[in-house]
Amino acid sequence: MAEKDEEILLETPLLLETTIGELLDENARKYPNQDAIVFVDKNLRYTWSELKQICDIMAKGFMALGIKKGDHIAIWGTNVPEWLITQFASAKIGAALVTVNPEFKSTRQLGYTLKQSDTKTLILVKKFKKISASGKVHDYDYAGLIEKLCPELADSEPGRLESEALPELKNVILISGYGPGMLTWKNILEMGNTITDYSLQERQNSVKPKDIVLIQYTSGTTGDPKGAALSHFNIINNAIQGAENMRLTHKDKICGPVPFYHIFGSILLNLCCLVVGATIVIPSQLFDAEKTLDAIEKERCTAIHGVPTMFIAELAQPNFEKFYLGSLRTGIIAGAPCAIELMKDIVNKMRASKITIVYGLTEASPITHQTRPNDSIKRRVATVGKPINGVKAKIVDPKTLKELPIGEVGEILVQGPNIMEGGYYNKPRETDETIIQGGWLRTGDLGTRDDKNYYKIVGRLKDMLIVGGHNVYPAEIEKSLREMFEGFFEELQAIGVPHKKLGEVAAAWVILKPGQTLTAEEIQKTCNQELEWPQVPKYIKFVNEIPAEAMTATGKIQKFKLRELLIKELGLEKLAKQKTA
Repeated sequence: MAEKDEEILLETPLLLETTIGELLDENARKYPNQDAIVFVDKNLRYTWSELKQICDIMAKGFMALGIKKGDHIAIWGTNVPEWLITQFASAKIGAALVTVNPEFKSTRQLGYTLKQSDTKTLILVKKFKKISASGKVHDYDYAGLIEKLCPELADSEPGRLESEALPELKNVILISGYGPGMLTWKNILEMGNTITDYSLQERQNSVKPKDIVLIQYTSGTTGDPKGAALSHFNIINNAIQGAENMRLTHKDKICGPVPFYHIFGSILLNLCCLVVGATIVIPSQLFDAEKTLDAIEKERCTAIHGVPTMFIAELAQPNFEKFYLGSLRTGIIAGAPCAIELMKDIVNKMRASKITIVYGLTEASPITHQTRPNDSIKRRVATVGKPINGVKAKIVDPKTLKELPIGEVGEILVQGPNIMEGGYYNKPRETDETIIQGGWLRTGDLGTRDDKNYYKIVGRLKDMLIVGGHNVYPAEIEKSLREMFEGFFEELQAIGVPHKKLGEVAAAWVILKPGQTLTAEEIQKTCNQELEWPQVPKYIKFVNEIPAEAMTATGKIQKFKLRELLIKELGLEKLAKQKTA
């Protein structure tokens, strides 16, 4: 009975029963002349009243196009103004936004996402170029890819597509430029003038907090991506907690170089600003370290978001010292562990003294744990904080699901109002495997909990190494190496590779800081003296940068990709394919 009473308490005073459309309208009333969003490199800004106005016109355009409540609108693009407008406009009319990975380059990837999500309308940028850190140019031709996937576009009347590959898809909308069988952004805005404000308000009033508003696809590292169906209720209340733990108000400005398509951008940036009326600052269409620093200085940003690799790139800028960053106070680091040297640099050099660490996952809208502004630097690098208000967490044995004592390593389970309302879209079996009895979400992450309820991540369940029967956690290897060689590593990733006798052994990808020298033999000698033998990396790969194919669009490093690359380099493909008991 006590368990039930506790769950009832979570449902009342903590949670806001509202929608994204209502919050946008409220901000337009409360802060009409305050900047809602600034696109720095485009020299474009919208106040809250202007943003509401353009979103209303677009929402009416969607209605004129025949988009109904519950329909799915996919958005495929970089951090352009139209992405954010689509996010808020689709929410106003009760449509669900399907976020498409901007890194997609194949018809297989695109076709799977659009078909699996039952997308009716696709909005896309036509094409763009991306230059990697090594100077390599990557061309993305979105229009060409959709034309290849749907050859029927060439002879289709815009808005009346009949595609064999994607039978649900009817509308393809280009943000700029023209294409056969495609509508344009301008067309939809013009169509919006044929719908009355009353009709839009009537539609908006029909949208309920528990309606699905976002279908956010997971990375698909262990199979086809899954679309987490999140409601207004899920993501608004999660954003409120994230904003509260940063102490955000309408006077804040968050610099967000993180991509909109990812939950880091769509919720931790866009929604965290929406729920308090803060200003979203977009430095550039794609991540650019120098433009990010420039945006902080120009707009006097008070918060900065990013994954560790982004902060490393910003701090490494040759002209870093010329930028004024004294306005910074807080922000979010997420996506990967933050080394203590990096945290110290963010606090001392970037001046973000109250920056927070966030842990979570797409299925949880996304925050489950977050450090607080007054937590020590040690807490912010050694842990991912405590569960956020309203969320319960526990550590269990992954096989028996029995709760484990404080300090023991096990799988992290979470429960609360942030757990995906609609489960995985059209994947009931996977949903049932992930959300188990009592509404507990299996994170797939291994961690520990201390007596103060701070959680520590030691690795992914699927990334855990079993070296000669010993459980080895990549995060613990990385932490130990950083402590033994403090100040030497710019990037360090521990992984496992197959081994004929031991099953697998530890390996490490290493990027040294400029001016530092270190050999594999020196690392292994010290490790042999300080670590248990299964934790000692057998292979150490020194590189100048992490390969682009092992990075997500957010700059997050994918260990399974690093593993694949090293297996290929070491000639261990045959061993990797062997079945084990």
